[in-house]
Amino acid sequence: MAPKSLPELPPIAGVRLATAQAGIKYRDRTDLLLAEFAPGTTVAGVFTRSKAPSAPVDWCRAALPSGRARALLVNSGNANAFTGRRGVEAVGASVKAVTVALSCSPAEVWLASTGVIGEPLDARKIEAALPALAKALGADGWEPAARAIMTTDTFPKAATRSVALGGKKVTINGIAKGSGMIAPDMATMLAFVFTDAKIAAPLLQQLLQQSNAKSFNAITVDGDTSTSDTALLFATGQGAEVTQKDAGAFAAALDGLMIELARLVAKDGEGAQKFITIEVSGAESDEAARRIGLSIANSPLVKTAIAGEDANWGRIVMAVGKSGEKVERDTLRVLIGGVLIAENGERVEGYDEAPVAAHMRTRDIAIAVDIGLGKGRATVWTCDLTHGYIDINADYRS
Repeated sequence: MAPKSLPELPPIAGVRLATAQAGIKYRDRTDLLLAEFAPGTTVAGVFTRSKAPSAPVDWCRAALPSGRARALLVNSGNANAFTGRRGVEAVGASVKAVTVALSCSPAEVWLASTGVIGEPLDARKIEAALPALAKALGADGWEPAARAIMTTDTFPKAATRSVALGGKKVTINGIAKGSGMIAPDMATMLAFVFTDAKIAAPLLQQLLQQSNAKSFNAITVDGDTSTSDTALLFATGQGAEVTQKDAGAFAAALDGLMIELARLVAKDGEGAQKFITIEVSGAESDEAARRIGLSIANSPLVKTAIAGEDANWGRIVMAVGKSGEKVERDTLRVLIGGVLIAENGERVEGYDEAPVAAHMRTRDIAIAVDIGLGKGRATVWTCDLTHGYIDINADYRS
């Protein structure tokens, strides 16, 4: 379900990128990304709620109150998670190498790692690659950057938006990675968003958290939350200023970009053949609607039925009922592909499964559930569960 092509991401004033093959896990594979930011760049971040976070997540979380950034270093092939003292040392060595290469302070360096959990990260490979990496920095290179952070992804993920603020155009670019171990509990993968707008760090944090709730926290592939989930938003300040008063237009563009990236992650779910949109309405609250949507999206029975193109709507009812949210059986309405299947506690009279079965044979599956109790609404995106998921994860480390 890869897009036909990667969008053309324009340069962002105040951002320079470079990638390298550091041999972190595989030979002859690009696995290291360095981004340099103009002085004065602000940063916002959201991170995994896992109680076993990676060493880079701990580093970024501690640095977040400063709200400043001069560099981002990302490696794939090794998550540097559950690596104890050696993980902390690898972070320290990586940060020091960046500060030497770019003449910045440690507090301005941001890190992310993705890959195998529990394997010590050999920071010497990163240190060896950084001098040449720093010399190669340039304004282009978005596609290599998106590829450098991939693990089991089958395609790179990137998006761009522009918005006029006070007569001046502001650009937003974003890249993301994610395919497995994807469940909303913050960002559920790695995502890096860059803009030339001038935005104070507190407002930037507010905007990221709001967009995150609508995007990365509304996707799931397999119900598993990573130790490494990180989403960072960098604003270089080289363009128009965004204040609280006129943040609406920028927020809308940011929402669109992050939702696009999130949907790409769900489409690239490990082994996925179908993309599923679940719309929940009529719940007691938006958060209740989200939990009900995730209960459907994370159900192996729902996901395997969709993989088998079986219009087994009873599994959707099951998933709604087990969500833990307030649900009344006799107010529930279920639709697949826009076809009303069940309401008033039973299947609708004269129900014809043929159009629903035809819809199940398509790539894009639409499920709608109206709880009938309130005004809460949410949209959740996921994918089907195929034998391909087992094939990938049965030998992930080999």
